[in-house]
Amino acid sequence: MNIYVEVSELMKVISLSPAAWESNSYLLVHGGKALLVDAGAPTERIAETLASEGATLSAILLTHGHFDHILSIDALRDKYGVPVYVHRGDAPMLTDSRKNAYAYFFRGERSWRAADRLLSGGDTIPFGDKTVRVLHTPGHTEGSVCYRVDDLLFSGDTVFADGYGRTDLEGGSYEALTRSLTTLFALPEGLTVYPGHGMAATLEQAKRNLGF
Repeated sequence: MNIYVEVSELMKVISLSPAAWESNSYLLVHGGKALLVDAGAPTERIAETLASEGATLSAILLTHGHFDHILSIDALRDKYGVPVYVHRGDAPMLTDSRKNAYAYFFRGERSWRAADRLLSGGDTIPFGDKTVRVLHTPGHTEGSVCYRVDDLLFSGDTVFADGYGRTDLEGGSYEALTRSLTTLFALPEGLTVYPGHGMAATLEQAKRNLGF
């Protein structure tokens, strides 16, 4: 079931959750355009939601390169001709079953086409009259990022409402994740966090739940 969150009269967050392996995918709809943050949800479900909103998909923004967050990227690129963005640190994960953890869980091969655009921390992505800001938050993976739009923070598997992502897969680092969490928790506490798994929360709630 889709969860609709009216952020304002002009912007809407649609949670396509739960998706594969309980991951979250989000559609950010604004001015008839949409950005997809992570693509674990089935292509058909994403397409139906776009149609019901009367919105055109502009791009797919990946918070990181694990398989449960990228499942539909190739089908969506074929259907809509949109670019996939990922941090350059996670670029190799899309094309490598070991790096994207599919081989770790299923002892099989699964890969996707390379990303179209590589990001760095501090980059910005225009979205109508809004700006998406890229925050590099390594730890869960080398190239994990959070996307900030106004008072919204799409955090992937860096931070959840009541926890944080694992660090024992390839590219993970507990020390790096601790530094990333420290940086995130210095942001305004009223930000709404939309994580890669689980329910949304304010940054203040997540900070309190993690004991920071």
